[in-house]
Amino acid sequence: QVHLRESGGGSVQSGGSLRLSCVLSEYEDTRYYLGWGWFRQSPGKEREAVAAIGSTERTEYADSVKGRFTLSQDSNKETLYLQMNNLQPEDTAMYYCAMDPRMGGWPLLTSSSYKFWGQGTQVSVSL
Repeated sequence: QVHLRESGGGSVQSGGSLRLSCVLSEYEDTRYYLGWGWFRQSPGKEREAVAAIGSTERTEYADSVKGRFTLSQDSNKETLYLQMNNLQPEDTAMYYCAMDPRMGGWPLLTSSSYKFWGQGTQVSVSL
């Protein structure tokens, strides 16, 4: 049973920073082809992609976060990080980690590309 555990969410003021982490556990298969990323959803809105990294370490970002958010992973693909700087109220959402073990050529910023999802961590940004 694959387990993704997110942490690092919280409440900050506009312009502040947070660092989200997603730990992958209970996964015994090869991580070579693994791809994963972050999505977010706020009340009344559809889930949207934030950033993702594929098996070749190609990284993509949503236009709304480019230049402010940085995605990274450890060398063993055990933890995925999202450094979020200059947070704005519109970044307020539940942030979810998603993973697929055979990412291949699937589009990185499409939620249907991912098989496994975490429970989410809340990010709230106030003025």
